[in-house]
Amino acid sequence: MSKLIAKIPGWTTSAITYSRPRLQTFWKYAKVELRPPTPGEVGQAVTDAQKGIRNLTSGKWANITVRQGWQNTLVVTEVLMWFFVGEIIGRRSLIGYKV
Repeated sequence: MSKLIAKIPGWTTSAITYSRPRLQTFWKYAKVELRPPTPGEVGQAVTDAQKGIRNLTSGKWANITVRQGWQNTLVVTEVLMWFFVGEIIGRRSLIGYKV
């Protein structure tokens, strides 16, 4: 037991040296990606949504490449997954709402 306790400071140092660069990288991206949108970005999103609706009604959406279609599919999937994860967090359960 004393040998195990003697190894703890070494493990702690190893864990810190291993995780520090990874946490710095995470924090660098988190500051950019996880911040709320600025007012300018909200206005841009409204403009993009209006352009998207026009493309849907005009049939222009049928003239995209396979790559663009795949990227759009991935974006829609990501948004749906964030919605479902938010619902699970809000319910505090994986299974249904408590009625």
